[in-house]
Amino acid sequence: MMSIKRRITAIVAASVASLMLLAGCGGGNTQQAESAKGGETVTPDTITAQVAYATRNFSPSLTSSALALSANWHVTEPLYALDYSTYEAYPALAKGEPEKVSDTDYVITLRDGAKFSDGTAVTADDVVSSYKRTTAEGSLYISMLDFIDSVTAVGDNKVEFKLKQAFPMFKERLALIQVVPSSKSDDELQNQPTGSGPWKYVEITDQQVKFEKNDKYNGKYPAPTKNMVWNVNTDDTARVTAMQGNSADIMEMVPAEAFNTLKSSGSELSTVQGFNTAFLMFNTKKAPFDNTKVRQAVLNAIDIKSLVDNQMAGQAEAATSFLPKNNKYYHKAANVYSYDVKKAKSLLASAGVSEGTTFTLYTTDHSWITKLAPQIKNNLEEIGFKVDIQSMASSALYPNITDTDNADYSIVLAPGDPSVFGNDPDLLMNWWYGDNTWTKKRTFWNGSEGYNKLHELMDKALAASSESDRQNYWNECYDLLSEEVPLYPLLHRKTTTAVKQNAFSSWSAIGTTGLNLVKAKL
Repeated sequence: MMSIKRRITAIVAASVASLMLLAGCGGGNTQQAESAKGGETVTPDTITAQVAYATRNFSPSLTSSALALSANWHVTEPLYALDYSTYEAYPALAKGEPEKVSDTDYVITLRDGAKFSDGTAVTADDVVSSYKRTTAEGSLYISMLDFIDSVTAVGDNKVEFKLKQAFPMFKERLALIQVVPSSKSDDELQNQPTGSGPWKYVEITDQQVKFEKNDKYNGKYPAPTKNMVWNVNTDDTARVTAMQGNSADIMEMVPAEAFNTLKSSGSELSTVQGFNTAFLMFNTKKAPFDNTKVRQAVLNAIDIKSLVDNQMAGQAEAATSFLPKNNKYYHKAANVYSYDVKKAKSLLASAGVSEGTTFTLYTTDHSWITKLAPQIKNNLEEIGFKVDIQSMASSALYPNITDTDNADYSIVLAPGDPSVFGNDPDLLMNWWYGDNTWTKKRTFWNGSEGYNKLHELMDKALAASSESDRQNYWNECYDLLSEEVPLYPLLHRKTTTAVKQNAFSSWSAIGTTGLNLVKAKL
C-alpha cells in the first residue's frame, strides 16, 4: 500500500471598528420584527456580527485565517461542505453522493443550474482549476489532499477523482476545495473571492466584511436576509460593548468575564467544547529538552486544573489525549499529565538535569495565552527551572524565533485550532506532526524514531479495512504522542458565542473559531 506523503506549509491588523457602522438587526437601527399591521413577522434587512479575528487575505486556496475561512463558508462552495456543529459532510455544489466506480475512482455531478454570483455557470473545469489552485506549490492544503492522484472534467457537469489509494474521509476532505471561477486571478480571489454560495462579498476592509444575498444561488440554504455585516473587533472589550449595546445580532469568542454582562443585557450564550488548544512546543534538538523525560517532567509540573479553573474561568478541558473528549475519535492516552511535582523532579533527576537550568518561555500575544504564562513559569520554577517570559505576535515569534537556521529557543506556549479544516485525526495530527514546517523548523522532530513510528501507524490507520481497526491504530498514535510530546496540548478550549434573543429561529453554535450562519434561519 502506498504511503501518503504529508507536507503542510503552515501559513501563519486588526483595528477596533466603530461600534455602529451600519444599520443591522441589532440595536435601534433594526427593522421591527413585528410590523404595525396585525403583528405579522417581517424579515430584518441585515444580520450584524462582531468577529474576533482579522486578515486581508481571503484567498480560498491559501488562507488559514479564522476570519477569511469562516467568511468564505458563506460565499464560496466546495462539492461537499462541513456542518461545523457536527462535522458531517453534506452536498453543496455536488448534486448528490459521489458515484463510486471503484475504491479509488469516483465521479461527482454538479448541482443543476449552479451559477457564480457574477452570473456565469459553474462548470467541471472550474472544479479542476480550483483543485489545482488549492494544491499549488506553497499551499497549506497540499498534504491534506495528497491522497488524490488526479481530477478530470467529464463534460461540463461531472468531475472524476482518481485516488492514490482508498481514502476513508474522501468527502470530508473535499470541503477544503472551495470552487471559484477559472477566469478569476489569484489577486482577485485574495482581495474579494467570487463564489456560488448563498452570499456574495460587497466590500472587505480592515474594519468590516460586507455581504449581500446572492440572487444567483439555487442551493438548499439561501441567505435569510438581504445584507450581512461582520464588524472586525479583535479586542474583547470592544466586541462585548457592541453586543451589550444591542448593536449586533451575534458575537464570537465571548470572554468568560463577560458572560453575566451579556446575559443581563439580553444575549443568549451557547458554549461548545472544541479542539482549540493551548500547547507547549519544545525544541527537541536543544538540551535538556531533547530528552523525552524532561519534556514529560515539564508537563507533569504544570497545574493544568488551576489554569482551567482560574485563568480560563472553567471554559476549557484539561487534555487527557491529543483530542478532546467530545471528539468521536477520542481515546484516553496512555499518559495523562496532572500536577505531580514529585514525579516531575524524579524524571529530571533520571535525565541528569540539575536545578538552575535557565530558559525563556516564549508565548504568542493572544490575551488568553499570556494569562496562562505566569502560573506556568511558577510551576516550572517549583521543580528547579529558572524561567523568563517573552510574549510577541505570532507573525514575529515564528519567523524570528523558531523558523530560523540554528533556532535556539527552548519552549513555546501558543494556541492552535486546525479543526477549522475538519476533525478527522489524520488531518489534525498531520497539522502539527506531519512532514512540514512544524516538525522540520519548529520542533525538529521530523525523522526521529518517534516521528517515523507515528507515521507508520497513521498509514496503517488509513489502510485499515474496518473502522474499529482504524480507531485502534489512531489510539496507538495518541499513546505515542503522549509519550514523545514534541508538541502537546495542555487544554482544549471551549468556545462561547453570544446571540441576541430571537435574532435567529434556528442556528447552531460551533466549537471552532469563526462563525457559520449558512444554515441559520430568522
